[in-house]
Amino acid sequence: MDINEDVVRHLTELRRRLIIVSACFLVSLCGGLYLSPRILKYIKSSSAAASVEWNVFSFTDGLFIYLRCAFLLAMLCTLPILLYQTWAFVRPGLTLKEAKGTLAYVPFSFFLFLGGISFSYFLVFPMMLRFMMQMNQTIGATETYGIDKYFVFLFSVVFPLGIAFEMPLVMLFLTRLGLLTPERLKTSRKYAYVGLAIVGASISPPDFVSHLSVTVPLLLLFEISAFLSNRFARRNAAASAYSYPDPDPA
Repeated sequence: MDINEDVVRHLTELRRRLIIVSACFLVSLCGGLYLSPRILKYIKSSSAAASVEWNVFSFTDGLFIYLRCAFLLAMLCTLPILLYQTWAFVRPGLTLKEAKGTLAYVPFSFFLFLGGISFSYFLVFPMMLRFMMQMNQTIGATETYGIDKYFVFLFSVVFPLGIAFEMPLVMLFLTRLGLLTPERLKTSRKYAYVGLAIVGASISPPDFVSHLSVTVPLLLLFEISAFLSNRFARRNAAASAYSYPDPDPA
């Protein structure tokens, strides 16, 4: 096949898959706009937000919150479709074993991200909000919170932890590529602990209990990721040691 024809075929395939992802995003966005009032009411009725009065300081604040909520819901719904379409696009270049192995990343990636968001929203964010409100009350400030600032604060806490929960899959993927080995994990463990402790401290209130509530799950995630990575690497090494070349057909 001519090189130009091959490039055109790949670009056509890429365009088709991008159209599918875009269509799913637009449908999810419309659904998000419809569901945004219910989602916002649910967030407002939660224990973390029950004592917070949402105020608007601009005529467009409410509109932007609706759009932001719908956009984030659409992104969450489109994520598994995007991951699957990415896998389907690179599938012809993979072996059958690689294709089956990487396909499992799609649902696991989505559920890990969803788990990270749930953990941070139901546990970490209420702690941080209570701490910040107590600090404001300590200095005698009058608490008047804008709805826009509330959601900026919410998303800045929730989504970093959602991404952090992808750690097991990232480490497995790097191990599959050969970039991460048990030896490298062993030598880098102490540095990883320090880095995760710094991350946990930076996204949690400055008190010991809050630090532990965020840092300990991150360390557990790292250890689970390291265990899975080591197991995969050893299994690969064992499979390579006991594999033999095919006999010469001649």
